[in-house]
Amino acid sequence: MMKKADIGLIGLAVMGENLVLNMESKGFTVAVYNRTVDKVDNFVNGRGAGKKFIGCHNLEELCDNLERPRKVMMLVKAGKAVDELIEQLVPHLDPGDIVIDGGNSHFPDTIRRTQRLEEAGLRYIGTGVSGGEEGALKGPSIMPGGHPGAWEYVKPIFQAISAQVDGEPCCQWVGNDGAGHYVKMVHNGIEYGDMQMICEAYNLMKNVLGLSNDEMHRIFTDWNKGELDSYLIEITRDILKEIDPQTGKHVVDVVLDTAGQKGTGKWTSVSALDLGAVAPTIAEAVFARCVSAIKEERVAASEILPGPAAGFTGDKQAFVEDIRKALYASKVCSYAQGYQLMRMAAEEYGWELNFGDIALMWRGGCIIRAKFLGDIKAAFEKNPGLSNLLLDDFFKKVIEDCQQSWRKVVATAAYAGVPVPAFSSALTYYDSYRSAVLPANLLQCQRDYFGAHTYERVDCERGKFFHTDWCKLGGNTTSSTYEV
Repeated sequence: MMKKADIGLIGLAVMGENLVLNMESKGFTVAVYNRTVDKVDNFVNGRGAGKKFIGCHNLEELCDNLERPRKVMMLVKAGKAVDELIEQLVPHLDPGDIVIDGGNSHFPDTIRRTQRLEEAGLRYIGTGVSGGEEGALKGPSIMPGGHPGAWEYVKPIFQAISAQVDGEPCCQWVGNDGAGHYVKMVHNGIEYGDMQMICEAYNLMKNVLGLSNDEMHRIFTDWNKGELDSYLIEITRDILKEIDPQTGKHVVDVVLDTAGQKGTGKWTSVSALDLGAVAPTIAEAVFARCVSAIKEERVAASEILPGPAAGFTGDKQAFVEDIRKALYASKVCSYAQGYQLMRMAAEEYGWELNFGDIALMWRGGCIIRAKFLGDIKAAFEKNPGLSNLLLDDFFKKVIEDCQQSWRKVVATAAYAGVPVPAFSSALTYYDSYRSAVLPANLLQCQRDYFGAHTYERVDCERGKFFHTDWCKLGGNTTSSTYEV
């Protein structure tokens, strides 16, 4: 008779199947359940045949087949489906049992669910899992947070199945309640930015320099051997050589230019706005997908609205190197924004985030895994209180080396009429951050003029507010000062 399972998993879609195969390959026995029970039988008799799986046809059977404290992992669609499943699951659990949400849930939901289950005597974990189908099978990046008392029970499983870099698992405890899902959300926001930047580099090479897919394939191959070495550069290299068997054309040329999204990039941008954090590059990447979605409008506008002729007369090879440097510098700024956002969220929600550990978790298994995450880890090991990556000596030197090329690329794109929202927003972020004085003094005058919102003065201490009677009406009443 097979022993009881070390962990149970609900949801045998692509990620679920591959994750349990990963668990089983590391020596764990896994009980599996899916709402469509045919999937359970098909899996146990198919990919899972002869392996340490216990197929279950209902939640009671699943829970009965688990070692105590029970550990049940859900991989279902975020939102209402998670809440409904939790309510169905709770009656079959005992105090101390652990419920794990491995989907892309919104972090406020995870905060709420952690409290809800704690009140029921249960322990809840909301964990980000990144790496897609291949990562789930071979080793993803795992970002768990929630009830701290649950970590010791899931740690051996999670760290065994996660990606390993230099002998270290790409999985560490992130923090209380929604911290794990928050870090995964920011990971996805940075992913949006990374993908958009690569697309902008591709667009410049294709539509300004006139390079072929084969030429760009060779360029991305070279880039993946240096500072830009990363999963996304690697797959872009592979994409650019793929031929469509139906047409004989490159696949990239037969794919419609309308991008989809599942919401995590938007959540990251909304969180930045809520916290007053500066994350324009992630937001621009989200907006770029929104613009791509209005394909028919863009086609109609292209026949009406004028723009410059996209010509280039300089040294193409030199400009390719400029694009590489612009991509690298923009990438640094995007990550700097993501880390600033996490730092502000940690202060807001009372999380003790270890930013070096987060960089380590992202070095392997996940979609944004990249060579330079090792440099981010080193920066936070050297200075755990680092307020912005741009202030670290290594990244300061990166920007210094790339800055001239970066500016040239953004200017050339503007003259050519080729949109580069991620490159340009990252550069604007850098220039804003390094500016001791910004024109917000005029903005404050405007606000005080029309709404008596008051202002601070350069010749007085911070926190003291003043009002000018701009209209000479003799009134001294001012609006209250508050932050939205």
